[in-house]
Amino acid sequence: MELTQYELTQLDRKYRLNLINSISGIKPANLIATKSKDGKENVAIFSSVVHLGSNPAQLGFVLRPQGNEPRDTYANILETGVYTINHIPEVLHKNAHYTSAKLARGVSEFERMNIAPVYLKNFHAPFVKESPVKLAMKHLHSIPLPNECSFIIGEIVYIDLPEEAVNELGQIDLAYNNTVGIGGLNTYYKLEKIETYPYVRTHELPEKEEF
Repeated sequence: MELTQYELTQLDRKYRLNLINSISGIKPANLIATKSKDGKENVAIFSSVVHLGSNPAQLGFVLRPQGNEPRDTYANILETGVYTINHIPEVLHKNAHYTSAKLARGVSEFERMNIAPVYLKNFHAPFVKESPVKLAMKHLHSIPLPNECSFIIGEIVYIDLPEEAVNELGQIDLAYNNTVGIGGLNTYYKLEKIETYPYVRTHELPEKEEF
């Protein structure tokens, strides 16, 4: 298949949406959880979480256009300044997927999709109990994007994960945790570790014939 930019614009809308959403490859699958000041819990699936820096430890994610009234996730982040990011284990991928539904304001996806919340370290926002990697986040910035989406930047203030999943270099074995990735909008993949290579230094490159 070959497509020019013009041909891309002429595709059926749903076909183009699916094609472009899956063309970047497998993306991380995370549940972002929040709680309003009056105690209403919310959790929603996101596939746009990205690493921004390790010192300070920062992550970002993309929010769709919010319109005149922010949806629960963003409204709660703006109201409380905190949220959690939770890796999605294989056993929870179906429940997690359906959190993308646009439920009525104030209806908890935790309850509706049978996902158990858990509270750690007196953090205001809930974590996902079954998630093997749980991150408490402090909201730092919201940056408007040209397509009317927003890029949300947060700082990691607490981490909870299995010690056995982290090697002596601090690298996390995602396959050990049985977490999943997302292709496009609604296709889920298992993660399988292939190999770990050393940090690349020019003088340590393998010989050409070793590739």
